[in-house]
Amino acid sequence: MADQGIGSVSENQAGARKLAVEFKGDGLEYFKIWIVNIVLTILTLGIYSAWATVRNKRYLYSNTYVDDSSFSFLAEPLTILKARLIAVGIFILVTVVGGISPAFSVMFGLALIIAIPFFINQSLAFKMRNTGYKNIQFRFAATYGEAFKVIYLWPLLGMLSLGLLYPLAVLKGVQYRANNTAYGTTKFEFNGTFMDYALILLAAAGLGLVAAIIVAAVGQPLGAIVVFLAYLAVIAYVIVATSNMLYLRLQLKEHGFDSNMTVLGYSKTTLINIVLIALTLGLYLPAAQIRMIKYVTSCITVNASGSLDDFAAAEQENVTAFGEEFGQVMDFGV
Repeated sequence: MADQGIGSVSENQAGARKLAVEFKGDGLEYFKIWIVNIVLTILTLGIYSAWATVRNKRYLYSNTYVDDSSFSFLAEPLTILKARLIAVGIFILVTVVGGISPAFSVMFGLALIIAIPFFINQSLAFKMRNTGYKNIQFRFAATYGEAFKVIYLWPLLGMLSLGLLYPLAVLKGVQYRANNTAYGTTKFEFNGTFMDYALILLAAAGLGLVAAIIVAAVGQPLGAIVVFLAYLAVIAYVIVATSNMLYLRLQLKEHGFDSNMTVLGYSKTTLINIVLIALTLGLYLPAAQIRMIKYVTSCITVNASGSLDDFAAAEQENVTAFGEEFGQVMDFGV
């Protein structure tokens, strides 16, 4: 497997000013925030979790820089808490009533399946609305139909075609997220193709086939080790390849992006994190998150054709946090 990222800067970005994405967070600093958040959340029976969410995200966002300016997380804890309490209240009500009337549980389950695309849209809209850069907020606006197709239709077609159309499902998912996101009033554009993802998934299938042949040749117990390593390699390859493809094919007006993540670099970072989390009984978890963010951001470049200040802020709009919190409670958050 070649230890290379996918793609390079496109021709129309050749004269662009290359801006590195830099994460300046520190594992020890974040650990202090993380451990205090856990203690206070336990002591307040979960009420502080809204403040914990905001503190965590504000630290991560404020330490992520492009062109000497950091991102910002704009949501307020009380907004998240109110939405979370409503979502939990609905969950408790449904659980209690469902225990009395099984028919109600079935009806609610069907209604929830229908409502999931709406809540996914609301969740993404809330996250983008509360992400800022250079005093301009991001936006996300997708139709119910777009979300429905991404969640249900395209994956179903992928299964019914015995996997042949699964690259289309992946492509449609990326297009849904990217093409409905805007920075201020300027939309992102993703120009990836079916073949881009077909080749990635075909290569992943090839790796699995090679592993199967090796297992058949060496037998057990060595074969079990080969299967495990091959499984990790395929996952790492797909993550790296799809991440690089996203940035390679993404545009924001005249600005482009690039990513040079490698399978070796991603795997090394992941394995170090797994080992240290195990050795510290989970206490290394926040530092592991910082380590991974630092690696990923260090591989991303913004190819700026002009100034990043020439964007108009979108008009204010009220996007509720309920979609995100309800999604987390019902376990379909994005």
